[in-house]
Amino acid sequence: MKHPRHQLDDAFLTPIRLSLMAALGPRNEIDFATLKKLLEVEDSALSKAISYLVDAGYAKALKGTVGNRPRTWVTSTASGYRAYQQHLLALRAITEQA
Repeated sequence: MKHPRHQLDDAFLTPIRLSLMAALGPRNEIDFATLKKLLEVEDSALSKAISYLVDAGYAKALKGTVGNRPRTWVTSTASGYRAYQQHLLALRAITEQA
């Protein structure tokens, strides 16, 4: 039987990307500023994490404006949330192994 670490998804191996997917959940749409405060990260680190997950097909970033201010909203994709759930199952399997 293969070790469960082989089921880990590289997309979630950084704490920021893992935290971002946890915040997004299966259906949350959260704006950039709120994510920045929630995750306690700088703009550049959050931008990189979002770009990585978008490129992987695990998240979507929607750009728009509120008044005259540009805004970005982020949401997970169905496949991204499934991959995140599988990653969590692998982590649990690793920690529960005797």
